[in-house]
Amino acid sequence: MNMTDPTEMLNVKKPGLALALTPVILTLIVLGIQLFYFGDFTPHIPLAIGLAITGLVGVKLGYKWKNIEDGIFHVIHVSLPSVSVLILVGMIIGVWIASGTVPTLIYYGLIILSPAIFLAAAMILCSVVSLSLGTSWGTVGTVGLALMGIGAGFDIPMYWTAGAVVSGAFFGDKISPLSDTTNLAPAVTGTDVFSHIKNMMPTTVPSMLIALAIYFVAGFTLIDNSGASFERISAITTALNANFTISVWLLLPAALVIFLAVKRMPPIPSLFAGVLAGAVVAMITQGAGVHELLTYANSGYTIETGVAAMDSLLNRGGVQSMMWTISLVLIALGFGGALEKTGCLEAIIKAIMTKVRSFKGVQTVAVCTSMSTNLVAGDPYLSIALPGRMYAPIYRGMGYSTLNLSRAIEEGGTLMSPLIPWNAGGAFVISALGLGIADGQVENLLYIPLAFACWLSPVIGIIYAQLGLFSPKATDAERQLWKEQGEAVAEGYETEADGRVSGSPVAST
Repeated sequence: MNMTDPTEMLNVKKPGLALALTPVILTLIVLGIQLFYFGDFTPHIPLAIGLAITGLVGVKLGYKWKNIEDGIFHVIHVSLPSVSVLILVGMIIGVWIASGTVPTLIYYGLIILSPAIFLAAAMILCSVVSLSLGTSWGTVGTVGLALMGIGAGFDIPMYWTAGAVVSGAFFGDKISPLSDTTNLAPAVTGTDVFSHIKNMMPTTVPSMLIALAIYFVAGFTLIDNSGASFERISAITTALNANFTISVWLLLPAALVIFLAVKRMPPIPSLFAGVLAGAVVAMITQGAGVHELLTYANSGYTIETGVAAMDSLLNRGGVQSMMWTISLVLIALGFGGALEKTGCLEAIIKAIMTKVRSFKGVQTVAVCTSMSTNLVAGDPYLSIALPGRMYAPIYRGMGYSTLNLSRAIEEGGTLMSPLIPWNAGGAFVISALGLGIADGQVENLLYIPLAFACWLSPVIGIIYAQLGLFSPKATDAERQLWKEQGEAVAEGYETEADGRVSGSPVAST
């Protein structure tokens, strides 16, 4: 919770479970009406209504509006770097299409890859790039966009390609030491980032292998490869050659961004360097003017190649194309901040913890809490930070390493974010990949179940918890560190021989 002047908080009450659930349930009802009754995929207003309802709950509890406002803007402020990444990715998409970087990726992809192995190759490529860059959003908006073009050339349904892209991109984000969420999870739970990454391997490796196998099977059996005719692919490559200079040298902007990421340069200047490099390449190789490049960076690239599939894919990008996503992210962040500030999220979590008495239960609840926070608040950062702060003392009191917790919130937070359409991650995926959900193409939401690696990982983690596998106990070094840091261990917990816990079910944070 955010710190507030104690004199302003004397008359503030803590919400009961029923009151804490009120803004959540009402928001979900309004959201459901908007999405399923009216068939309008614009979750902005339902989330704004939820924010207003939460504000009223806060006033009822004794908060002043200034207190609630501080909570809203605190969460928004913390997440502004991600909004900056969205703006830069929009610029990169427009400029890299103009430079020929994205068209070159599509061109060589259509020549080198075959439809049968495309989905598996797409997941692997996105995994490598995301691991190098440390950003799933940057990977989706650049390499992922090119892969959507290749998939269209092979006549593969958009949702299959998007599922493979999301699986790979968010896998890399999950285990990259350069990723913000990969650093946030251990930070809020009191572990180090490399131990955290190592402890995620037991769930990451199986989920990726299973996803890879499914994409291979789908490529050979489920997807109609006969649709990927030579004529169709030839038409696309011919159109690309006619409208762009195609050369391997045009991949230099992407190589530069990856190089800067490997050198551990901050993501925002690294991405901006990619924009500038793309602009220089566009002027040298494609003959683009300065004013044109400014337009592409702001409003997106426009072209008519004569091939409808390519036109719909290449006519995109720019800062303005991200405004729908950014506005949704800001409203969702404000809603999440209000829920946290008023104590509603904390009350719900504590109510859940009164029913949980064992490690397997706590681990399952930690994953589900991160998922639920993602679902309700629409913010992957809050879904990691809040459960991490709330549950860390519980794990310590039970004698289990908080590495279990950091893995749980990473999987429920990072990996579930792109699977929720109104979440920051899901909204970006839909916008960047051109899935057209806002235009009524709801069938493209099938990418959600097809992003196998994202939802398999937390499922495997929950199974491990039930079986007692890969669930490390706290080491002597960890216990000593907690003592040195003066971290309070949850009082009243006693771990019994069967792994159950007796005593007080809720620890003060």
